[in-house]
Amino acid sequence: MLKILIAVDGSELSLDGVHHALALVGQGLQATMVLANVQEPATLYELVTTRDPDLIAAASLEAGDHLMASARALLDAAGVAYETDVGVGDVAHTLVDMIERSGCDMVIIGAKGQGAITSALLGSVSQEVAHASPVPVTIVKHAEVLENTDSDVAEDPEA
Repeated sequence: MLKILIAVDGSELSLDGVHHALALVGQGLQATMVLANVQEPATLYELVTTRDPDLIAAASLEAGDHLMASARALLDAAGVAYETDVGVGDVAHTLVDMIERSGCDMVIIGAKGQGAITSALLGSVSQEVAHASPVPVTIVKHAEVLENTDSDVAEDPEA
């Protein structure tokens, strides 16, 4: 049985990854899921004012759990087995660590709708994960992005 890591950040784009995984399961793929969320590290201000690293860590875990609620609900409704993992740090590198730690066979991650130039200059989490991952990565485009791409291809009435 495959183990699939799905990167989830609470956005609609990340839910596209969950929908894609559920479509694969619906087509007969036998898999369990790992919902993964990565939180930003605490700022220096937060560290100085809180003075309790355990409190900051607990807040990060709580935030990650909250952001995975919609994804968990989709998997629960479909009856698909899953576990959750919340990490703290650089998103792409932390996701790769999670992939290795959980023994996943593949990754599904949503694509941000950036243009080619923006993506080339800034890089994106999905591209970084695809480059660094030890297992295959599926980058799922958002449905609206796909619809816009289809509508850009106009038929030539002269043809």
